[in-house]
Amino acid sequence: MKSNDGEQRAGLLYGVAAYGLWGLVPLFWPLLKPSGAVEILAHRMVWSLAVVGIALLALRRWAWLGKLLRDPRKLALITAAAVVISVNWGIYIWAVNTGRVVEASLGYFINPLVTIAIGVLLLKERLRPAQWAAVATGAVAVLVLTIGYGQPPWISLALAFSFAVYGLAKKKVNIGGLESLAAETAVLFLPALGFLLWQGSRGNITFGTEGFGHAALLAATGLVTAIPLVAFGAAAIRVPLSTLGLLQYLAPMFQFLLGVLYFKEEMPAERWAGFSLVWLALICLTWDALRTARRTRARALAALKLVPDAPAAVPPPAAETAEAPDRVAVARQGAPALDIPPKQ
Repeated sequence: MKSNDGEQRAGLLYGVAAYGLWGLVPLFWPLLKPSGAVEILAHRMVWSLAVVGIALLALRRWAWLGKLLRDPRKLALITAAAVVISVNWGIYIWAVNTGRVVEASLGYFINPLVTIAIGVLLLKERLRPAQWAAVATGAVAVLVLTIGYGQPPWISLALAFSFAVYGLAKKKVNIGGLESLAAETAVLFLPALGFLLWQGSRGNITFGTEGFGHAALLAATGLVTAIPLVAFGAAAIRVPLSTLGLLQYLAPMFQFLLGVLYFKEEMPAERWAGFSLVWLALICLTWDALRTARRTRARALAALKLVPDAPAAVPPPAAETAEAPDRVAVARQGAPALDIPPKQ
């Protein structure tokens, strides 16, 4: 029992570290100026593959690669996921570096609601009344924010929808977190490297022209991408989904607070109203998820009591446990109950 408690405490710390780092990342991207968003994105792709490749080499986790290369459907899905997440990353970096941190944070607040909407429209999922109420409240929030901004919050919607589509692709691929990132960045590596070399030949990149410190910061984009993902994977195998579902809101909340308190972005009354409606929708969604989880657990315990000689629960095989982070990441993208957010 003590060992299990220790594992859960460690998982909680890993989860806080992962979402805390994702929440604080808006402090990092401005350090990369005068590099533009596209150059930063290209460096992130290149250096992320280097970091994740070293990690996989150290862990000797290469068995998945052969299976992936022999599966054209999964390769196509990985390619689609790589393209969509590159769009998500690029928009996020651009938003932060152009003073739109608050609007970017909104994208990750409404992502669970968008994911549920996609589940209904594309996967024909059925929602509980509380989930319908949450989605409807979110739609009203977007309308209020549209009035407040004078136009739809395109950055928020683009981030939310691109991440939801990314989650849909990841759900169907179903490989581990590090492995998935390695595959996605491998798909993007050659285009990103080609772009950097082409721009370098024209003298249009800042890598190597702004000093060693700037070059080191650009190279550090690989670590900024990989470290929170590793922490998230460590948390995913140690704590319940409901806990991760609650922790996920740390990242956009930190981003929102940074936008308001540190970057001093304006928050007129109509934006506060819109954000308040989003938060109300998320409270409703979280309450429904926790209530459903308790009912499911109670039914499972009741069923066990009806079987007097029920065997003790057998721990999952090692191979299944190894894939747990990805299943949790999938829940983060697509579960109607609690949506959990990558890599910003």
